[in-house]
Amino acid sequence: MVFDYIERISNLLRAEERKAGAQHGLQTVQIEVLYYLFHCNRFSNTPAAVTEYMQLTKGTVSQTIRVIESKGLIEKQTDPLDKRVVHLLLTAEGKSVLASSMPPPVFKEALANLGDEIEPALQHLLLALQQATHSKGFGVCNSCKHCKPATGDTFFCGLTNEPLSIGDIELICREHSESS
Repeated sequence: MVFDYIERISNLLRAEERKAGAQHGLQTVQIEVLYYLFHCNRFSNTPAAVTEYMQLTKGTVSQTIRVIESKGLIEKQTDPLDKRVVHLLLTAEGKSVLASSMPPPVFKEALANLGDEIEPALQHLLLALQQATHSKGFGVCNSCKHCKPATGDTFFCGLTNEPLSIGDIELICREHSESS
């Protein structure tokens, strides 16, 4: 019965995403990619990471990126340290589209009526599904075993050997590993 509830919730959310996207001339997948890019860190805003997170083909992601870039919602930026890597950054217009549509307002209203116990249960379900499907975690940095406190309001990624700000550790990362 739990599957039936989640499946129905997913369908209702997709319908709301379609409506929100249509208001901006976007397909559901395009608004979902924008939403991902808004919530991912600088290690995870590449076309390869989008492909992995969305579990779509490279061709679908490439087409999606091309469309949202042509609409001025993202811009590509070459990595200063590795010229082969391209980062996808939301533009101000892309952020504005998301602010008005994601998560769908009706979802925010419905969630406001629930208690705090739902989030840990859903988090546990997500982790179990990721483990069962051998999917990468794409978790929030501050819950990763590689995230270490440095000095003051800064942190350090033990995997990339790079400093992290408070803002960085609140974003999702494709290299996330649950802390033990």
